[in-house]
Amino acid sequence: MKKIRRHIFFSGMVQGVGFRYRSYYAAKQLGLTGWVRNLMDGRVEMEVQGEDYAIREMIDQIGSGWSVSIDQMESWEVPLEEEREFRIRN
Repeated sequence: MKKIRRHIFFSGMVQGVGFRYRSYYAAKQLGLTGWVRNLMDGRVEMEVQGEDYAIREMIDQIGSGWSVSIDQMESWEVPLEEEREFRIRN
């Protein structure tokens, strides 16, 4: 399988609902790397790297939370980066 890296913006009920922490734990479980952070405009920004199926699974896990509501997701592929973990950025 081929590794990819996606840059993603999430809109909706995505701040103050555990979105970043849910992302962190899902990424660790699925062996993904990258980062996630809140934006001042209420969106969440993420870069995530790994197998495409694992990235899709991560997004499904994040969106299945009772308090999270993803209304819109903008996503595109970006170049791979050397990194070892997924982290929450401020």
